[in-house]
Amino acid sequence: MKLRFDPNKNSKFSFYLRSLASMLIPAQYDRAKRDALLRIPLDEALTRRLEYYNRLKAPFTLPPQASTIARFVREAPKKTYFFDLLEHLRYFEPSERFCYLFGDITTIPDHPSFLKSRPIEGDNAHSVLLNLNKVRHFIFVNDTLPFEAKKDKAVWRGKAYRPHRKAFVERFCNHPLCDIGQTNTKGDLRVPWQKGRLSLKQQLEYKFILSIEGNDVASNLKWIMSSNSLTLMARPKFETWFMEGTLIPDHHYVLLQDDYGDLEEKIEYYSHHSDEAKAIIRNANAYVAQFQNPLHERLLSLHVLRRYFDLAH
Repeated sequence: MKLRFDPNKNSKFSFYLRSLASMLIPAQYDRAKRDALLRIPLDEALTRRLEYYNRLKAPFTLPPQASTIARFVREAPKKTYFFDLLEHLRYFEPSERFCYLFGDITTIPDHPSFLKSRPIEGDNAHSVLLNLNKVRHFIFVNDTLPFEAKKDKAVWRGKAYRPHRKAFVERFCNHPLCDIGQTNTKGDLRVPWQKGRLSLKQQLEYKFILSIEGNDVASNLKWIMSSNSLTLMARPKFETWFMEGTLIPDHHYVLLQDDYGDLEEKIEYYSHHSDEAKAIIRNANAYVAQFQNPLHERLLSLHVLRRYFDLAH
């Protein structure tokens, strides 16, 4: 099997190496630093984020099957979600109890649980967001190619097993204003919309990059919004630590109809109104910047956990 390496993406090998090495350090060292970190005051912006991630207000009772931190360390699958959650659980006592869900979660759990993704609409307080599987989802780029120098086309590559993605690639795979294709690895691969993979660098050569939700959120949204390309997407239905539900249409991204029927119109408009396109790109870049302070990200994760543990019994 040919190994594909994209230097713009996070390295899973490095991620696992660092994560496994961190387990060799006794958790007592992190627990000794917890109270000092939690005493660092959160400013107004960070407090809003805390309230967004953890919407629990009243005490709640955990079910008998809830895990403890000690049991989680012994029994949970040692995958990216595990290490991302353990990174901050280590700051708390091994006896603390909690529920968690790994994977692409698109429903609200019966009990308050730590997870990566949740529906934007409805009462989602039981879905307590943490930054899980960030090696795949939290990718930012240093895009040095200015908007004007990019191709006047929209690009998208990805797996198209979900009906809405399949319908999209079938409709636009041969459109003259698009470079659209699926990169499926199973099923019928002889269809005209099956195309070769494009690296992040290659996709950044285009003025317009589509972000299309899959099982839950679109994994490419963060790096598009950190670039000099314009994000095109339908209104998101799911959200993660990136707070997709707070994104403002036509301010942080260009809003498309759910069936992408206005895609050609939006490409042509922003091709001829580059100042408006660049203003949206600047807003997107500013939005991304709030997630790029490591200390703030750690503090927020600890406060999300602390509030949960304080309310759980």
